[in-house]
Amino acid sequence: MATKETFRIVTRGCDGSLLIRDYPSCDPISAIHDQVGTDDCSTDLDLRGMPIFRGLIGPMPEGKTIVRYESPEVFEALTKEWGEEKPRRSRNRGRRNSSVA
Repeated sequence: MATKETFRIVTRGCDGSLLIRDYPSCDPISAIHDQVGTDDCSTDLDLRGMPIFRGLIGPMPEGKTIVRYESPEVFEALTKEWGEEKPRRSRNRGRRNSSVA
């Protein structure tokens, strides 16, 4: 399993843009946010034991080496965008309907 080397916080700026800050450990985040628990149920085993912070959604995996935390506003907006994306249509190349007579 890959170790998580970067801790990323994603928030929303005053102008509505996404603000992304990366940290080499969770210590700087702990200085800003209160830790209210630890993750004990993530399906990504590398996230188990990671801190849960008041006011942030996470931890969640982003790639193999990044732990991501989001503000509630960013989480809600990105989740809504993700849910509204239309699925890509797949083409059935090479498949033929074969009817048995």
